Amino acid sequence: MYEQQKRVSDLQQEEIELQAQRIHLLQLQIIELQKFIFGGKQEKFKPSANENALQSVLFNNDKIAEVVVTASQKVEGYEKIKTAIRVNHPGRKPLPDHLRREVIVIEPTEDVTGLKPIGEQITEVLEYKQGELFVTKYVRPEYIKPTEDELNAKRVIASLPTMPLDKCIAAASLLAYLIASKFVDHLPIYRILQMFKRLNVTLDDSTVSGWIKAAANLIIPLYEAHLKEVLAAQSLGVDETPLKVIDKSKKGTTHQGYYWVYYNTSNKLVLFDYQKGRDGQSPKKMLSNYQGYLQVDGYTAYTQFENSEGIKVLNCWAHARRKFIDAQKFDNERASEILTLIAQLYGIEKHCRENSFTSDQIKLYRQAHAIPILNTLHEVLKRQLNATVPSSPLGMALQYTLNRWAKLNVYTQEGFLAIDNNLVENSIRPVAIGRKNWLFAGSHEAAQRSAMFYSLFATCKLHNIDPILWLTDVLTKIKDHKINKIQELLPQNYYSKNNS
Repeated sequence: MYEQQKRVSDLQQEEIELQAQRIHLLQLQIIELQKFIFGGKQEKFKPSANENALQSVLFNNDKIAEVVVTASQKVEGYEKIKTAIRVNHPGRKPLPDHLRREVIVIEPTEDVTGLKPIGEQITEVLEYKQGELFVTKYVRPEYIKPTEDELNAKRVIASLPTMPLDKCIAAASLLAYLIASKFVDHLPIYRILQMFKRLNVTLDDSTVSGWIKAAANLIIPLYEAHLKEVLAAQSLGVDETPLKVIDKSKKGTTHQGYYWVYYNTSNKLVLFDYQKGRDGQSPKKMLSNYQGYLQVDGYTAYTQFENSEGIKVLNCWAHARRKFIDAQKFDNERASEILTLIAQLYGIEKHCRENSFTSDQIKLYRQAHAIPILNTLHEVLKRQLNATVPSSPLGMALQYTLNRWAKLNVYTQEGFLAIDNNLVENSIRPVAIGRKNWLFAGSHEAAQRSAMFYSLFATCKLHNIDPILWLTDVLTKIKDHKINKIQELLPQNYYSKNNS
């Protein structure tokens, strides 16, 4: 009877432990749901106050103000300290010199006849005028020129400049504005047309959509040239993001498509590629001839590249760090111990950026400073794993990181490699904003057209190129440009040309 009671007691205890784990996981799901609905996205880890050594490594003393004690006054019961704020502020930034200035001279109301001027006070304010649509009117005089025999005559008239779209009233500047407004400023077409109505210009929605489609067809060769430059990288970051697409075969619902995003970290180039699915065939096809480093997250579609000849896979520290940030809510002490060490790794990256290290210098600095931290971190991870419930948030974070440990260390092998895939995620972020405004793509073809624009505009941003000026220039020239020199029109080369 004793043994039976003991077995029953052991079973009950196991059931209690399982229920506690289930409760623990359900609490995690509730907090994650609350965070998704109500919270902002925050991934920064704030170390405890006693970690002065880490603070000095990670943060400069970039104070914008300091408190200076100027006097103290004795008051019964306590000492009241008077303080003054000295603000370390450089002053108001001057308005840019390139802006047109309208000068208004305001003379005193009293008579100044015969008075000697001693100077002037200048105040500048920034003004705004509503955008303007205007018409370019091409006037081409016609002439009749007799032939030498004077029996016939021929018509003499100048040729029109090449227009982006034949028999279309939209010039390159308007097309560029419409496209950039949609894919850079995330404005749906109908909102842009409402703005035009306030200028007493009415354009049809379907007509404008047709213009954008035709303009996209013009830049297909440019996109293909861009693709080749992106895939010529030593290192690529890859990620994917969903996109709702209207599919005629799915009535009453939308299709879940995906943008696959490839980031050339060496040359700051971004490529969006639309695919109908999220399976591994999409990146496999795109990277069939790629040779180099491939930085990815833990998604299973990327495991196929681990044994690919010529490709070396590395993982992303940002993804690992997020799991420990989430685990803080359930085991703050242990999660913070790991996050402190990860923060030191990021402090090393910050130091390299701030000192403009070359690729070789970054490699040497990482091997001298990051590898010892990684060795310590590895021991901490293994120690904690032995003392943590595997199904807990911390346990899952530990397993995720240890299972990918070798690939998380690859970034220390070369200075041109990144510690994480945040650059790719930053390029994807505008798509998330756009989705909230225009909701879905009208077709699979439209989704791929938008991928072309996102690719080129994201690259414009990385090279500090005005997207409207660049696209206006491209649409003006592309029909007459030699196809074997089409890469000259790419944003990264436009940057070089305009800064040479």
